[in-house]
Amino acid sequence: MSWWQDMVCYEVYPRAFADSDGDGTGDLAGLTARLEHIRDLGADAVWCTPFYPSPLADGGYDISDYTGVAPDLGTDADAGRLTARAHELGLKLIVDLVPNHTSDRHPWFLDALAAGPGSAEREMYLFRAGRGAAGELPPNDWQSAFGGPAWTRVADGEWYCHLHASEQPDLNWRNPKVRDAFTDVLRYWLDRGVDGFRVDVAHALFKAEGLPDAGPGQHTDPLRNHLMPYYDQEELHPLYREWRALLDTHPAPPGAVAPHDRVMVAESAVFDPARLARYIRPDEMHQAFNFAFLEAAWDPAELRRVIDDSFGVPGAAVTWLLSSHDAVRPVTRYGSLARARAAALLMLALPGSAYLYQGEELGLPQAEVPVDRILDPLWERSGRTERGRDGARVPLPWSGARAPYGFTTADAGATWLPQPADWAGLTVAAQETDPGSTLALYRAALRLRRAHPAPDPAAPPVWLSEPGATVLAFRRGELACAVNLGDEPVRTPGRPLLSSAPLDGDALPPDTAVWFLAPPSSRTDRSAPGDTR
Repeated sequence: MSWWQDMVCYEVYPRAFADSDGDGTGDLAGLTARLEHIRDLGADAVWCTPFYPSPLADGGYDISDYTGVAPDLGTDADAGRLTARAHELGLKLIVDLVPNHTSDRHPWFLDALAAGPGSAEREMYLFRAGRGAAGELPPNDWQSAFGGPAWTRVADGEWYCHLHASEQPDLNWRNPKVRDAFTDVLRYWLDRGVDGFRVDVAHALFKAEGLPDAGPGQHTDPLRNHLMPYYDQEELHPLYREWRALLDTHPAPPGAVAPHDRVMVAESAVFDPARLARYIRPDEMHQAFNFAFLEAAWDPAELRRVIDDSFGVPGAAVTWLLSSHDAVRPVTRYGSLARARAAALLMLALPGSAYLYQGEELGLPQAEVPVDRILDPLWERSGRTERGRDGARVPLPWSGARAPYGFTTADAGATWLPQPADWAGLTVAAQETDPGSTLALYRAALRLRRAHPAPDPAAPPVWLSEPGATVLAFRRGELACAVNLGDEPVRTPGRPLLSSAPLDGDALPPDTAVWFLAPPSSRTDRSAPGDTR
């Protein structure tokens, strides 16, 4: 079994994790100094979101140099120290690959603008002539994921495509030069010792031939405007087979993991389980984020259906997540800390790997960022109707009674995004001494998860509850989990090992999860219903 099949990976948004130099922005040295927190939590790996040079039109996902380090985050030497220290602590390091688009300040795009229509430089991107008598209309009706047209016109009259912000021009993946350039990027970071890549917008690199209109219905959800007929093209899969072969065969630098141990995870916003399964065939991606699980409502029938649907690829472990830098934090999304804690035990009990987002282990709610401090481009492009993702990217609270809570030595007003005034009880320091804290719950859960591993991370759980029950109960090997999603207490189905909330005798309250050892008979009988009602 490979390490990634049942790993727990901790996502870091570096500008919001820890600041080492007092400028109010988190950095690589701050992350390196705080890696013990991730190790002590019980994680196996760290996924670090982009630390590359960027004008920050989209929080670092508009990249102007794929092999550099942003000056406000550190140096190449800092990146090397991060990798080395992670490995010293037994942590793998996964970095972001952002292949769909560059920054509009990337040298490739600046060259394309200077070279003009018809040039080889413009063939690196998706430039097209406009429609209308004078080319004054966009080439098609596509909408940006951040609102507004997915096209911007340049001074010479041509338009370029951008599925996200206008500062993020999309690359032309049918151009072999683009393919070759990213192969070089992968090799560069493999040579630096990273253990894998999270591939941003993995479903959208190739657009439908001819760039046809999307037609009616594309405007219903501004965060899913990129899910139009141009995504999820078949041409993606030969590309990912090439990348998988590279990861499997590229020589490892001294002290790094063996080549076959490197991992690729797809950020592929594909919600049809059969189509998502194509990304994780044995010779393509190792993993694909399970966004259907992240977006599932707090409803037993929906959660059970999503869990069952997720095991659609024989031999492929499912990749679970409850939050990320792009999602509303679970405490706010589910409506309570109790539900978020119960959801954590549900996720961590399921077979497969799990991704945790920084602050999830502290039970942080989504922060309300003042209008004058919003950075997310979705705010302006939506006509100031969508506040965007900044509320999940507020700096972590480490210690102290007031902002900046140990995140930086700078004044609270100088932090990259402002922190709420009521987070003193949510700091790492405050929770470390509280056995009932969310931090204590996560640490205990990860210890028990490691002590009771799934015999086969790719095998679906065995249900112990009947379809239609308000309690979801299942086991993975000897470890079992029950979650009460109903309105009334039920009997706890076994002797508790860990619970998301205090229990009163043998009663399992609503919005509470419990772990227990499965009855021996249920470990071999896949049809055993259990007594959870």
